[in-house]
Amino acid sequence: MPYPLFDELIHERTRLQLCGLLAAVVEAEFATLRDSLGVSDSALSKHLKALDEAGYLTTRRQREGAKTFTLVAMTEDGRHAFCGHVAAIQRLAGVASMRGKGAAGAARVPRKHVTLTRRPTG
Repeated sequence: MPYPLFDELIHERTRLQLCGLLAAVVEAEFATLRDSLGVSDSALSKHLKALDEAGYLTTRRQREGAKTFTLVAMTEDGRHAFCGHVAAIQRLAGVASMRGKGAAGAARVPRKHVTLTRRPTG
């Protein structure tokens, strides 16, 4: 089970959807990803570049006869980061669901005062 860790890079809507698509397959063709996400070639290229620079995916060109296409695959680091991000969101959703069931008649969990602080960096 991956450690829950929110990942700002993955969290952007299109990149989150992109990682979700890629996590389910070994690799996917650029055009298939573009069409599935409903984005332009340039928008997809921008998101792929950001994830590639982070080491989360790889791209490779393949030629079949006269046709050349790009295949995209998640790296192990990318899968780990995506799974950790999903785990962080699930953890947040679990905390939110503890707030009680409201009109369903279930007992409400008392709200506690919580202060969120950032950890010092460095």
